[in-house]
Amino acid sequence: MATMIRSKLTNVATSVSNKSQAKVSGMFARMGFQAATNEEAVGFAHCDDLDYEHRQGLQMDILKTEVPAGDTPAEGDIHYQRDGSGPPSSASKEEGLCSELSSVGKPKITAWEAGWNVTNAIQGMFVLGLPYAILHGGYLGLFLIIFAAVVCCYTGKILIACLYEENEDGETVRVRDSYVDIANACCAPRFPKLGGRIVNVAQIIELVMTCILYVVVSGNLMYNSFPTLPVSQKSWSIIATAVLLPCAFLKNLKAVSKFSLLCTLAHFVINVLVIAYCLSRARDWAWDKVKFYIDVKKFPISIGIIVFSYTSQIFLPSLEGNMQTPKEFHCMMNWTHIAACILKGLFALVAYLTWADETKEVITDNLPSTIRAVVNLFLVAKALLSYPLPFFAAVEVLEKSLFQESTRSFFPNCYGGDGRLKSWGLTLRCALVVSTLLMAIYVPHFALLMGLTGSLTGAGLCFLLPSLFHLKLLWRKLQWHHVFFDVSIFVIGSICSISGFVHSLEGLIEAYRYNIED
Repeated sequence: MATMIRSKLTNVATSVSNKSQAKVSGMFARMGFQAATNEEAVGFAHCDDLDYEHRQGLQMDILKTEVPAGDTPAEGDIHYQRDGSGPPSSASKEEGLCSELSSVGKPKITAWEAGWNVTNAIQGMFVLGLPYAILHGGYLGLFLIIFAAVVCCYTGKILIACLYEENEDGETVRVRDSYVDIANACCAPRFPKLGGRIVNVAQIIELVMTCILYVVVSGNLMYNSFPTLPVSQKSWSIIATAVLLPCAFLKNLKAVSKFSLLCTLAHFVINVLVIAYCLSRARDWAWDKVKFYIDVKKFPISIGIIVFSYTSQIFLPSLEGNMQTPKEFHCMMNWTHIAACILKGLFALVAYLTWADETKEVITDNLPSTIRAVVNLFLVAKALLSYPLPFFAAVEVLEKSLFQESTRSFFPNCYGGDGRLKSWGLTLRCALVVSTLLMAIYVPHFALLMGLTGSLTGAGLCFLLPSLFHLKLLWRKLQWHHVFFDVSIFVIGSICSISGFVHSLEGLIEAYRYNIED
C-alpha cells in the first residue's frame, strides 16, 4: 500500500512539474526566446558550437521537449525547453536546436577566456601573409591593418547588438542565438529563410577555402624547407592530404581540441623567433623601401589578406552567450583587437623591413635554411592539426542542410539507424578532402587565395552583413552617427570586396596562365 501511494505521489509531482515547465517554456517562447527551427539555422548553430568547442571545450546541448502522454504542451513547448534535462533522442538530432539559453547550469567563461578565444581566431597562422600585404601597400597597408581592426571590432559589437531586443517591460533580452537567426530575422516575413541560406553559403565557402589554404601552406612550407629533395610543392601537398584523409572518419573534435592550446603556443613561439631574427638585422632595415604609394593592381589583394586575418564574427554569438558577464563583451573586444592591431602591425612592418622587396607570400620562406626547416615543420604541424576544425564544420553544415531525413532535404540521410556513417556518406567526406587537394594543386598561391577568400566571404561576414543587419533590425533606435558608420562601412566594404575579388581573380588567372609557382 505504501509503495502504491508513493508511486502515485511521484506521478502527480512529475505531471505538475512537466505542466509548469511547459507553461514556463511557452511563456519564454512568446517573449521571443523561441529559436529558429529551419535546418539551415540548426546547422549553422551547430557549426558555431564546433568552433567554440575547439577553442574552449564547452559544448552546447541539443534539446527536445519531452511531454508526457496525455498532456497538451503549451505554446512554444515543442521547440524550446528551458532546463535541458534528459539526453537528446535521435529525433532531436534532426529537429533540435542549439541555444545559449539552454546552457543554464553549464560552466561559463570569463572575459579573459573569451578574449583568449578571440585572440586565437584573429592571431592565427594567417598573419604570416601580412608582410606580403605591406610589400604592395606600404604605409597604407599599415593603416589598413589598424583600420580593419577598428571596423571588425565595431561590427562584432553591432552583430551582438542584433541578438537583443526590448520586451514589453523595456528590458533588453536575448531573442536570437546565431548569425543565421539574425539573417533570417532581417529577411522575414517575405523571405524568412533566405538570409540563413546566404550566411550558410558564405560560411561553407570560407570553411572550405580555409581548408585549401592549410593544404597550400603545408606544401609550400615543406617545399621551401627541403629544396634539395626531388619533391615538388604539389607532391608535398599530396603527402599532406594523405595525412589529413582520416579526417573523413571524424565524429567529433574532442581528440583534436586537446592540441589546440599546444598549437597556439607553438605559433606564438614561432612569431617570437621570426621577430627576434628580424631585430638581429635591425641595422640593415630598408626604411626607404616602405612606400607611400601603392601598387594599384596588387594592393586590393592585400586588402583581402588583411581582412581575412581578422575574421572572427562567425562564432561571436556563441561566445558571448557563454560568458559569465555578457556586459564585458565590449571591453573584451576592445583590448583583443587593440592587441591584435599592435602585434600584427609590428610583425608585418619588422618582417618587411628585413627583407623588403624579397618578401615572399609566406614570410618564413625568407628565413635562412638552418632556421627555416625547424620553424616550417612546426607551422606544418599546426596547419595539419588546424585542418579538421573547418573541415568538420563544413561537413556538418552540408549534412544538416542537404542530407537530413525530412521533407525539405535534397538527399537521404548520411547516417544509418544505428548512428553509423553510411559508406556513400564516407565517400562524400573523402571526396571533400580530395577536392581541397585538387584546388591546392592547381592554385598553389597562398596570398592570392587568402586575398580572394577575404574579399569574397571575409568582407561580407565581417563588414557588409553586420552593418546591413544593424540598420535593418535597430533602425528606429540608432543615432545619426551609428547610421553614418554603418552606411560608410557598407559602402567602403563593398568597394574593397569587389576590387579585391576582381584583382585576386586576375592574379590567379595570370599565375595559372604563365605557370607561376610563387
